[in-house]
Amino acid sequence: MRTPFRWLAACAAALVTAALLPAGPATAESNGGVRVMPLGDSITEGTQVPGGYRIGLWQRFGAGNYRVDFVGSQFNGPASLGDHDHQGHPGWRIDQIDANVTTWLRNTNPRTVLLHIGTNDILQNYNVANAPARLSALVDRITATVPNADVFVATIIPLANSGQEAAARNFNATIPGMVQSKVNAGKRVRLVDMHAALTTADLIDGVHPTATGYDKMAATWYAALRAVPGSIGDPVAGQGGQVVGVPSGRCLDVPGSSTANGTQLQLWDCHGQPNQRWVLNANRQLVVYGTKCLDAYGRGTTNGTQVVIWDCHGDTNQQWSVNANGTITNVQSNLCLDAYNLGTANGTKLVLWSCSGQANQQWTLRTA
Repeated sequence: MRTPFRWLAACAAALVTAALLPAGPATAESNGGVRVMPLGDSITEGTQVPGGYRIGLWQRFGAGNYRVDFVGSQFNGPASLGDHDHQGHPGWRIDQIDANVTTWLRNTNPRTVLLHIGTNDILQNYNVANAPARLSALVDRITATVPNADVFVATIIPLANSGQEAAARNFNATIPGMVQSKVNAGKRVRLVDMHAALTTADLIDGVHPTATGYDKMAATWYAALRAVPGSIGDPVAGQGGQVVGVPSGRCLDVPGSSTANGTQLQLWDCHGQPNQRWVLNANRQLVVYGTKCLDAYGRGTTNGTQVVIWDCHGDTNQQWSVNANGTITNVQSNLCLDAYNLGTANGTKLVLWSCSGQANQQWTLRTA
């Protein structure tokens, strides 16, 4: 897993246009951070928006400078998602997760588990009356296998079908009492009211969230995690991250380590030196050397405006949004950070350009 940096901004997840990595088992990504298992069904996997809530949650971890390692046997999401591991299984019910969870937990030993499960019990009308008991048994199995983990149990999100929604509400109504019974028994179980975070307007197909809906889930998970000390560790001091072009694998670079105002940025082989280390501060400025900001030259708002470094001054031409689809957009112009003319070679200049969804406007992180 790539290590998150503070420059990852918390932002609404846009519909992913970046190249998607295939779903299914893969070699786990790891950075030695706090192990968090996203556990559940297609809503954890990210059906309709591959990566789902994990995209926005990953960004929030980065923005808060938390070092987190998603774990699980499954793997999917866009290239802009720094860690693709998860334990989401489309179509699976509570009993199916329960039949496998011990193996998954023993293989990954998570510090924290994010559990959103029960939707398919409702959709399949599978012995719905006993779904709360199955959920309780699943939580017991998790806490018995990883007793030192914090287990966050979510109410399931709304369903568009009125009959199924009524069943979901009845199911959800049992969860607070179940969670409290575990707490009373000394178990590290937490309630997350995910149902209240979304409405049916946040569903793309009546079951799965839109990109905005998934980001609401991310915000809800993040708030719950931050409220429990240790569940995602403590923020770590960062030395900045490398901004890497997805198609080129090359870094956002200040040529010749120049510190002169107006120096236009370029792509260059990543080497980890200070002229390639960027930090997003609370003012949404991407800062290099501690004092120089990523800047739209001359406050330009047209295609081809040079992207340069300049003394930080706080104007909107130095403010940037890091988006879930891998783009970085200038706040003033809403144009994308762009490797000019689809370039991938060393020395390719960086400009602003209308966002097109092309790969030369896709960016990701890795450790410097």
